[in-house]
Amino acid sequence: MKRSCAQSVGFALGLFLTASLASGEEIGEVSTVWKLIGPNHKIVVEAFPDPDVDGVVCYVSRAKTGGIKGALGVAEDPSDASIACRQVAPIRFKRPLPQQDSIFSERASLIFKKVQVVRMVDRKRNVLVYLTYSDRLIEGSPKNSITAVAVGDQKIPLDD
Repeated sequence: MKRSCAQSVGFALGLFLTASLASGEEIGEVSTVWKLIGPNHKIVVEAFPDPDVDGVVCYVSRAKTGGIKGALGVAEDPSDASIACRQVAPIRFKRPLPQQDSIFSERASLIFKKVQVVRMVDRKRNVLVYLTYSDRLIEGSPKNSITAVAVGDQKIPLDD
């Protein structure tokens, strides 16, 4: 069976998008704009446990576009996002951490934009710093939000 070039590219793109997404647990949502056809515009709050640090969960709020485009999954969501990470249980490190690591990524439009969370280690203060931002394949976005989790008496193991 022969595949066209467009089918092959579409299939590869679909696999790439599926493989590169981290999915959070949806905590709740608030409708912000009522839409006659399709879902309303809304703000969604999701929880993402840090994959390398047991006991830390990041809560990310972000805008999701509704309407017909939102229902079909082709709308571009706004770049606004906010983050709050908290210690919810005793902290346990699964492995030594790099100085900086991208730990979550979720698409905010069909092709062009992702909302990302990057973890950084503040060695001097023994603190985990989490930054959320949205990017585009073509140009960057300055919209971002930051939060920090103090680790306390336990030293953060670093992968130097």
